[in-house]
Amino acid sequence: MATAATGRHDLDQIVSTLEEHAPIQAQRARLKARLGRGERLAAAVLGGAFAAAAVPLAVFLHSDSSPSPIIYVSLICAYAAAWRLEFEVGSGFCVPTQLLLVPMLFILPLGQVPLCVAAAIVAANVVDGVRKVRHIERTLAQAGNAWHVVGPVAILAAAGATAPRLRDWPIYLAALTAQFAFDFAASALRGRIALGVAPREQLRTLAPVWAMDAALAPVGLAVALASASTSAGFVLALPLVGLLSLFAREHRTQIDRTLELSHAYRGTAYLLGDVIEADDAYTGSHSRDVVELTTHVAERLELNANERRQAEFVALLHDVGKVRIPNEIINKPGPLTPEERGIMNAHTIEGEKMLEQVGGLLGEVGRLVRSCHEHYDGSGYPDGLEGEDIPLVARIVCCCDAFHAMTSDRVYRKALSQDVAIAELLANSGTQFDPQVVAALVAVARG
Repeated sequence: MATAATGRHDLDQIVSTLEEHAPIQAQRARLKARLGRGERLAAAVLGGAFAAAAVPLAVFLHSDSSPSPIIYVSLICAYAAAWRLEFEVGSGFCVPTQLLLVPMLFILPLGQVPLCVAAAIVAANVVDGVRKVRHIERTLAQAGNAWHVVGPVAILAAAGATAPRLRDWPIYLAALTAQFAFDFAASALRGRIALGVAPREQLRTLAPVWAMDAALAPVGLAVALASASTSAGFVLALPLVGLLSLFAREHRTQIDRTLELSHAYRGTAYLLGDVIEADDAYTGSHSRDVVELTTHVAERLELNANERRQAEFVALLHDVGKVRIPNEIINKPGPLTPEERGIMNAHTIEGEKMLEQVGGLLGEVGRLVRSCHEHYDGSGYPDGLEGEDIPLVARIVCCCDAFHAMTSDRVYRKALSQDVAIAELLANSGTQFDPQVVAALVAVARG
């Protein structure tokens, strides 16, 4: 029991982590592809509007600050380096740029900060484009990501806060709030135009971004205070940026390993599916078709991520034990003898044993494979389980397996029509099959 409990815990933890990282995987794939039509439109709208706001600020907002070109270049390069330290979160990412943004607001002419930040973001993305981490078409489209800077610039300009002072903290709090507001507005607009994502859904992605910015803003202010006497004071932030780069690299490595684990499990499952198909073509192709049917029913029944992943693997591997059953029994054109039926029915136990040898996630799947021929009324095999004692995933696969078998040509009979097969499901609902699963499968089959 302790081993089973541990397996369940590990499975839940793995599936939960994989579900959490699914948007990250999708985002990585999207970054390597060309801009979609909606993404181009979003980039044009946000980039054009940003230029319309940032250029007048740079031209008309007066400032007494006049740092050297070296300071300009150094700050832009440092900001670009910090921008590349991505902590991936869902479909977005956190970057420790607040350490440099706050000093930039006081070292550089205030009106020029948005354009400098935009230049740093584009430079960072050009590096990613050259390294093929990001499609080169996406590099220039990133200028609109500097919208978050416009908010604090507007607040500081309106308050006349040109030098960092601790007593002006209410102004800085207002500036940080404005930063979040502009960031949300730009992200919500981009998400709506490019991906059709509702603004409310963006809050979940932005919450960790804002948490990091809020945590690093006081440190950035301390660096700005240190820079009051010398513009080069911003270099005090660079050791912390370097430290965070180590954490960012470790964070990405952990995500990479989790995604590799997902691919390994899925690859192992489908490799076993290929073994089944090589041993018996019907059984292999049948299993893959049952996967698709099971997936639709699982979605219809609103199973959680854990159960959906289980359902996919169980549907694929529910017949894996048949590789240990003689082909003359599996492909026999007529009825099986009682002895042959007993050997055939042992395939669920054989499947469980095979998957337990693999271990991990597939070991847990093996327990469900064992139950895929249990009947709702307790007349199935191998354990005579009844009703809710049969795992829901096994009940789904049992029903989908039977429906696909009825609607497929077999060596001993022709396929039944869909209507006849549905009638058989309904006739056996509550006896062989779970009524709620039958209802969901019928709805899926009738489309």
